[in-house]
Amino acid sequence: MKNAEIRSLLQECATAFRLPRYQEIPNIGLYLEQVTQYVNGFLAPLGCSEITPSMISNYVKKGFIPAPEKKQYHADRIAYLIFIAVTKNVLSLEDIVELFDMQKRNYTLPMAYDYFCCELENMVAFVFGLKEHPAENLGVTHSEEKDFLRNVIISVSHSMYITAFFSRLKQEKAKQD
Repeated sequence: MKNAEIRSLLQECATAFRLPRYQEIPNIGLYLEQVTQYVNGFLAPLGCSEITPSMISNYVKKGFIPAPEKKQYHADRIAYLIFIAVTKNVLSLEDIVELFDMQKRNYTLPMAYDYFCCELENMVAFVFGLKEHPAENLGVTHSEEKDFLRNVIISVSHSMYITAFFSRLKQEKAKQD
């Protein structure tokens, strides 16, 4: 399989990529295994590394996300977990927490999370070759924190592309052997 064919396959995957907006995240309380399946279901189209129950428990134990209420994770915690799962390949967990704190100073969680989703989908579409230019000026405010988050998202998008490309390339080589 040629690189152009792999890029075409990746574009198909990127077309299907969409994260749930804050209001779409279940707020009924999901148990650990359900949260794991829910989050990984959104990351699968681009071959992102999965999040495991032990990883989630570790994030709670270290205080990166609030503890579940009666062993149930609600929308706020799930939004944090989606963000961590997406950004953990380009940022340390300590830097992710710092980024949370930066965003909290200016934005509500639903606003920051929804901007993250829109901008990530925008950048994935651009990096994976679905559009010629990324959309500019997403969101309703302009701040250094927003610009910084956009730069993180750009890094994440490129990392996702590189990982997905090499994963497909290895799959194809394995088929030929």
